[in-house]
Amino acid sequence: MPTHYTRIVLNERPPGDIDSKTFRSEKVPYSKVKVGDDQVLVQVTWLSLDPAMRGWLRDERSYLPPVQIGETMRAGGLGVIVDKGRNVKSKIGQLVSGTFGWTEYAVVNEKDTEAIDAPQGLLEIDYLNNLGMAGLTAYFGLKDIGQVKAGETLVVSGAAGAVGSMVCQLGLRAGAKVYGIAGSQDKCEWLEKEIGVTKAINYKGPSFRQDFRDIGYLDVYFDNVGGDILDMCLSRLNRNARIVLCGAISAYNSVGKPKGIQNYLTLISQRAKIQGFIVFDYVKRYPEAIAEISQGLRDGSIKRKFHIVEGLENAPSALPLLFSGGNTGKLVVKVAEPLQTKL
Repeated sequence: MPTHYTRIVLNERPPGDIDSKTFRSEKVPYSKVKVGDDQVLVQVTWLSLDPAMRGWLRDERSYLPPVQIGETMRAGGLGVIVDKGRNVKSKIGQLVSGTFGWTEYAVVNEKDTEAIDAPQGLLEIDYLNNLGMAGLTAYFGLKDIGQVKAGETLVVSGAAGAVGSMVCQLGLRAGAKVYGIAGSQDKCEWLEKEIGVTKAINYKGPSFRQDFRDIGYLDVYFDNVGGDILDMCLSRLNRNARIVLCGAISAYNSVGKPKGIQNYLTLISQRAKIQGFIVFDYVKRYPEAIAEISQGLRDGSIKRKFHIVEGLENAPSALPLLFSGGNTGKLVVKVAEPLQTKL
């Protein structure tokens, strides 16, 4: 085992964009690691980077408490159990998922981990993407809040991201006409050629507003970005439309209050609904989503794409890619290869 391990902690709360002062790296003596009777020591191998992490840096009321100054940055990940307490039933060498944070090693309660045994046709890192929070968020947001139906028009913003691309695919599986909004021509081509959306629109393109109007009116809008695009979609609602509020990437780094929506009166005239949700509320139904998505991954009808960053030390500089549009697909950090252990 190493004499020291690295963790990355919150150094200061960013008022706007995440920068070089937001996080700092610390070396921790391995001798300080203490594993309780009901705990496991996990060597972290992969970490997930998600837009929600920006919200965790704000010192304000939310669905989870904020990360504290000096605390290891919160993040979901995968890792291998390398030590355990005497009451733990999991085996040394077992791959697990959990909220381990930006660290090479983490001590967590066994009950807060989920054993991962990826069957044939699935990748371990699928459990950070389609079979993790991104896929589950897409599944329950679209099916429970959006209630998309065959023949309806579904518009998805942030469509080339992990959640957005999954929403597009679930919408297509439901028989909807799916229109994706993304921020580059390469992303739009990927959405059309690989994912199979009806049409992808580049919001940075000169004809974006006209291209958007050409869609007609929408039945479901899955919002990952907020801001002007949300406001624009509110002006193009069919009767009984549903707006799914999943995220607001355009506002996460804003200094002060985000810009408010202007076109909300359309919600009244078109008898529409707008609703937010948190994926953790569906924890008892996760197996339902995982079963359906797993089948799609195995038979190839659900595609996946990863943007892989090498090295824990690069997590702080990689996280802002989510807000600049620098990633396509699921953004993950490869922390390490697992140590050689025996089951």
